[in-house]
Amino acid sequence: QVQLVESGGGLVQAGGSLRLSCVASGKFFSINAMGWYRQAPGKQRELVANIISGGSTNYADSVKGRFTISRDNAKNTVSLQMNSLKPEDTAVYYCSALISISGLNMFWGQGTQVTVSS
Repeated sequence: QVQLVESGGGLVQAGGSLRLSCVASGKFFSINAMGWYRQAPGKQRELVANIISGGSTNYADSVKGRFTISRDNAKNTVSLQMNSLKPEDTAVYYCSALISISGLNMFWGQGTQVTVSS
């Protein structure tokens, strides 16, 4: 019904940069919010950043000033520019989309691995 496909993960050295992208497709009228979560081994999934349709953004304290989320509503895409990466940013990153289909539903991408070496 709704598919989210991420791209852009990989291996980078500490201090480096990566850009994640996600595109949503399927049968829906509009997307209320899009965002990125991450899950490190042995830890719970946590919000990294999200952005609502009006453009307001929200960031985890741990990434403020280093990560920037952006969105193209016309193309149903969301991107995460990650700068000054740290080893503790290593995790699987998941794209999310909050969409109104018979009520509000959260959809997830398959995840993309980000590994930051020290």
